[in-house]
Amino acid sequence: MKIVVPDSNIIFRALRSPNSATRTILVREDVEFVCPNFLFAEIFKYKEKILLRSQSSEEEVFEYLVLLLQKIRFVPEDWISLGCRIEAFRLCSGIDEKDRPFIALALEMEAILWPVDEILKGGLMKKGFHSFFDESQD
Repeated sequence: MKIVVPDSNIIFRALRSPNSATRTILVREDVEFVCPNFLFAEIFKYKEKILLRSQSSEEEVFEYLVLLLQKIRFVPEDWISLGCRIEAFRLCSGIDEKDRPFIALALEMEAILWPVDEILKGGLMKKGFHSFFDESQD
């Protein structure tokens, strides 16, 4: 089974867009989705913005969030080895440091990262990270 680490923006997109391909992918049975516990803080931090930009009612957003919380396996950051955290720091340096927990987890689990941000993806590729989920092919 393929293990994929979606970043916060993937989850935000799914919460905002009820008929998106992202939602369809996130409920697939042939993929295991794993996120750092950091995602919880991100969801609560941006809750109002998510609801404001959503095409769904607040109740529908929360219903889908419950589904996501059941589908995604959450991992505490302290479970990730120091080596992977250091490598994630190196990879994210000068690009987007908020994505460090997601990249560290992908490294630790030898998983595929699913980012939205093309600048992040390009920067990571320049630094030697090439394990990305391609929603159009996977």
